[in-house]
Amino acid sequence: MYRIIQTVLAMLFLFAAMPQGLRAAEGLRNLVNALGEAKLSAMDEHIAALAKTGEPEVVAILDALGAGNLYARKTDGQVFLTKESGSNLALIDPISGESAGETPKAAMSKIKVNNSVRRAVRAALGGLTLLSPDRAQRLKAAQSVLQTPDVDALDAVENALVAEKDEAVRTVLEQARAAMLLASDRPIEEKKEAVRLLRENGGREALPVLSAALGSAENGLEQDIEAAIASIEQAQEFWNAGQNVWYGLSLGSVLLLAAIGLAITFGVMGIINMAHGEMVMLGAYTTFLVQDVVRTSFPHLFEWSLAIALPLAFLFTGTVGLVLERGVIRFLYGRPLETLLATWGISLILQQSVRTIFGPTNREVGNPFWMSGAFEPGGLTITWNRLWIIVFALAVFAALLFLLKKTPMGLQMRAVTQNRRMASSMGIRTPLVDALTFALGSGIAGIAGVALSQIDNVSPNLGQGYIIDSFMVVVFGGVGNLWGTLVGAFSLGILNKFLEPYAGAVLGKILVLVLIILFIQKRPRGLFALKGRAVEA
Repeated sequence: MYRIIQTVLAMLFLFAAMPQGLRAAEGLRNLVNALGEAKLSAMDEHIAALAKTGEPEVVAILDALGAGNLYARKTDGQVFLTKESGSNLALIDPISGESAGETPKAAMSKIKVNNSVRRAVRAALGGLTLLSPDRAQRLKAAQSVLQTPDVDALDAVENALVAEKDEAVRTVLEQARAAMLLASDRPIEEKKEAVRLLRENGGREALPVLSAALGSAENGLEQDIEAAIASIEQAQEFWNAGQNVWYGLSLGSVLLLAAIGLAITFGVMGIINMAHGEMVMLGAYTTFLVQDVVRTSFPHLFEWSLAIALPLAFLFTGTVGLVLERGVIRFLYGRPLETLLATWGISLILQQSVRTIFGPTNREVGNPFWMSGAFEPGGLTITWNRLWIIVFALAVFAALLFLLKKTPMGLQMRAVTQNRRMASSMGIRTPLVDALTFALGSGIAGIAGVALSQIDNVSPNLGQGYIIDSFMVVVFGGVGNLWGTLVGAFSLGILNKFLEPYAGAVLGKILVLVLIILFIQKRPRGLFALKGRAVEA
């Protein structure tokens, strides 16, 4: 008995003599090891205890716990961060961050997590990183706390607000504090101020917070919360209308890219080209091949892969269009039904050829960093890839307009459009103009495929989703008129997006088609009538 007491006293003496940092590390290790023995129902308490230490190592530990990468060794209960290493697990010491070797998976027991544990982890991580020196990390932490407001973190948020200098982070922290105040036992005056703050700055994220607080609100607070909810919902209706306009412009830019090449071939040559969608598809697959080569041989050029793919897609699909016109279409001029059937058959051949070479499954085309992500002006959400596609569509439109108005080739194309016989009698080689026009339209479809590869699945059926809409845009805007194509594309895009919430995507398209049919009954030449061979015929 004397020896046991002596041993315990010696251990206590050693612990007291241990440096403070070492004692803290040992205490943190015990808290981490306790996770391996904790039940799911008690995990919230263990996570909170870890977070209260404020140690920087806790961030990596909780990240690993939420991701399911925290394991306990069966022999001694020691907890490690892990990484896959073949059939084994590579162990990382959670305190020092150093490698602890490898072990078979069977020797380790995974610490189980569920949605409740993940929510607790997110809330704890938010509180831990609110005072981080990294502004982006503080903003992310503030947003995490706002999404999962926890009254226990109210003090941490208020302390962070005192120290925070960045306005954007302060705004999110103030909203998070307001959300926590509504669930706290603070005085009603503070809660009313919180409701006012959420009403003015909360946006759509504040609605679930206010709705949850309404059920347990005091008598003097209910009217304030109801008025705040009504005000936010009214503002959201305005922003939703703006969001629909943005979606319509985005869809319109896609339709413009898909239809602009068809507009010049249909206007100049009077050909119903059902293979136009397959030219878009070939442009998308060209982008895939370029990125595949870049990833394999020149990975440092990936951010420039789209710039490399654009001229290659234009040249490749333009060449395919030139061969198609010289080999098939030139023998069918003046017979629109035969050109429709012939180009439809060619579209099936191109689809099956691509399906044979690349397979029927979708192919991955990556987004460069400058086309990834989104930003939120006010209540709108604008993705960078859609924004750049709108800019690209307008640039292609401007370039094509310059070609038609300011170059000899454009002058000849307009002459053939207005009066083919007169143009031929003036020495213009109309067969050459036809061939170059068809090649130009196909090339533009190819670069449209480069853009569409960033927002749609690259598959053999890619072009089929745009061919009917492209014809509707061309007919609605006016055959062969570029300005009509521009106005028609954006008008139909916006109309589609405003009809979809009420009628659904399929019925919305049907309604748009019916409206176009009724419009064509009144204006057979479309919005902007252009005299040409197709009209004269």
